[in-house]
Formats: sequence, structure tokens, C-alpha cells
Amino acid sequence: MTVSVTPPVRAARVLALALPVGLLGGALVSQYVFGLQPCEMCWWQRYPHMLAIVLAGLAFFWRPVAPLVAVAALAILTSGLIGGFHAGVEYGWWQGFTACTASPMAAGGDPLAAIMNAPIIRCDVAPWSLFGISLAGWNFLFSTAGALTVFGLLAARRSFVR
Repeated sequence: MTVSVTPPVRAARVLALALPVGLLGGALVSQYVFGLQPCEMCWWQRYPHMLAIVLAGLAFFWRPVAPLVAVAALAILTSGLIGGFHAGVEYGWWQGFTACTASPMAAGGDPLAAIMNAPIIRCDVAPWSLFGISLAGWNFLFSTAGALTVFGLLAARRSFVR
């Protein structure tokens, strides 16, 4: 028996793939084109998006679709919540974490040289903002709204079938 994919599930699947691709793509453009180097918490926001891309991509080839899309939406929501925490740190609402973001292999395998020559990327300073909202804040807004929309579309599939 083949399982048909309802229009709400198709839309959820596309959104669950397009949203993290767009947000991660924007982060990579800001890093490699505009020189905005990511801090540790910026990296934390990227990992759930990477997972969401893999899961949503699999949903185009693997059945059942809805569970894969739901877990992708959870990953997107996770990135958004990390972004919300990071934005709060940037705005000074609460204390963040301090971590060294230097790669030990950056200076040809010499960890001390890598640490000493690495630029300091602070998590509590927003390197860029639009309308007073930092990149982490935009990730929070887009990821949270997108994940909730995906969940809503998945919930709508039940009423669509009836």
C-alpha cells in the first residue's frame, strides 16, 4: 500500500527543507562574503539546521514523511531557541557562556600559535543587526515561526484527510 502525501505535508516538507537551507546559507554568506566570523553560540545554532536539512531531504525519498518532517521541525525549533538565548546574551539580558573558538589546527597544527593568533569572537557582542535585531535574534524569529508553521501544517493533514 502506498501512502499519499497530502498537500499540507508536502508544504511542511518543503518549508522544513527551505528554511534551514536559507538560514544556514545566509550565515555562510555573512561569514565568507562579509567577514562576520561566528562565535561559539553561532556554531551551536548551525548544527540543528544541518540536521534539519538532512532529515527534510530524506523526507523526499523515504516514507513515512511526517515523522521525518516533524523531527526536522524540532531541529529548526532547537536552533531558534539557541538563537533566542544567544540574542539575550548579546542584548545583555543574561550571562552567556565563555569559550575559546580557536581551532588548534589553524596555525599548521600548533595549538598555542592558533590560540595566540586567533581573532577574539565574543558571543555577547552582535557583529551586525537590522532594525536593532541581531543575526541570532533573526534566527530565533525565523526558526521559531517556521518550526511552528511546519507543526501546524502537519497537524492540518489530519483534518485534510477527513
